[in-house]
Amino acid sequence: MMQKTLILFLLFLVPGMSEASSEVGGLDDVYIDLDDKASLQRGARTFVNYCLSCHGAAYMRYNRMGSDLGISDELVRENLLFAADRVGDLMTTSMSPEQARAWFGIAPPDLSLVARSRGPNWVYTYLRSFYADEKTATGWNNTLFPNVAMPHVLYSWQGSQRPLFDNDELEGFEIVKPGQMSAVEYDTAMRDLTNFLVYLAEPAKLVRYDIGIWVLLFLVIFGALAYLLKKEYWKDVH
Repeated sequence: MMQKTLILFLLFLVPGMSEASSEVGGLDDVYIDLDDKASLQRGARTFVNYCLSCHGAAYMRYNRMGSDLGISDELVRENLLFAADRVGDLMTTSMSPEQARAWFGIAPPDLSLVARSRGPNWVYTYLRSFYADEKTATGWNNTLFPNVAMPHVLYSWQGSQRPLFDNDELEGFEIVKPGQMSAVEYDTAMRDLTNFLVYLAEPAKLVRYDIGIWVLLFLVIFGALAYLLKKEYWKDVH
């Protein structure tokens, strides 16, 4: 009976594993660690300073973010509260949809759930795939999202790069004009931003991870007691 149950479990697990692996194809892997509060705090700072002017996060409040990431209301008010008046406000953008359509041709999407809909690897790859393109309205393009309306807002950090192709396949990038950061520093900053967007998409993960440890511990203890009880009941059965 136990063997049949294990086989059925593996049959259900395999399709999920193959689906997860297929989503990674063609994307750069990024290490996500929601226990890394320093990374999340740096990502929050980048998001508020460079993303929030156009993209909102309308399902998150500043004080909830601060509480989760270990940032006091005072620090939130002094360093992160640029597009709102109170720490209890939602993280909405100050730019109206009409202004966005006039400047970019389309209103920038809310980023509350982008890490869940696209996946962390997609977000990380996208943030590192901008290149200068004089043919576009903004002067920028993206190899992962061709003809994207978004300009490269982190150009001063990364600098300008051009893609290298081999038979229409992207081989990498070449820096044309260096930015304020080295390639390693920029990749680290984008990892922090991606890490924060993963948190933003599902803040309950922080609580669920903590509860999960106690649930697993309970199951181990309960399983041991159940096994001992089973041995006691069946010790006289031959």
